[in-house]
Amino acid sequence: MKIVVINGTEHKGCTYQIKEAFLSVLRAGNEITEFYLPKDLPHFCTGCKTCFFKDENLCPHAEYTMPIWKAILQADLLIFAAPVYALRTPAQMKALLDHFCCHWMVHRPDQAMFIKRAVILTNSIGASNRSAQKDLATSLQWMGVSDVSSLGFGLMEGVVWDELSDKRRNKIKAKTANLAKKYATYQPGRKGLKVRVLFFISKLLHQAVLKKEEIPSADNQHWIKNGWIKG
Repeated sequence: MKIVVINGTEHKGCTYQIKEAFLSVLRAGNEITEFYLPKDLPHFCTGCKTCFFKDENLCPHAEYTMPIWKAILQADLLIFAAPVYALRTPAQMKALLDHFCCHWMVHRPDQAMFIKRAVILTNSIGASNRSAQKDLATSLQWMGVSDVSSLGFGLMEGVVWDELSDKRRNKIKAKTANLAKKYATYQPGRKGLKVRVLFFISKLLHQAVLKKEEIPSADNQHWIKNGWIKG
């Protein structure tokens, strides 16, 4: 099984330890590729819209974005590990999601995303993890991933891993490892109801827009090429 991990921070603190606890169950026999943000994508989206109007390969940051995207397409399991900043996912993780909006179903979804599974791992000092997890889950859903699990921890005792009590650290590791066991055996994801509905609505929108276009847009060319709409 091929696994891609997107680390939302380069700091090897609590988020890193939680992610490592998850991977400890999966390392044997699997191919794991990791990316660390912002090192592996040091740029914010500039809003040039080149990816929408032309091609994502022409993005000014393609040397960073395309290796990550290609790895994601080849993976069976996607893991997103990030701390919670200001109740949301970190800016560097959001920058990654912004660069990949061109792969949302209202633009140019990739069929490979429909059978992927994903896990979101987060932690905060004590505030809710839900909004940060939703940032990621929403993008994944619009890219076609139905099977998304989330696990978050409110650390409470502090933000330094070594300063947490042994009992607390062991409890976090055990809960994380138990979730990882569900992914120890490869199983393809299935296109769920929400994704099917989003895809159907997007299809109707693309068909409607196509009727008004003299030359199909890059998005509609993609849909025609995949046989989802007729040119």
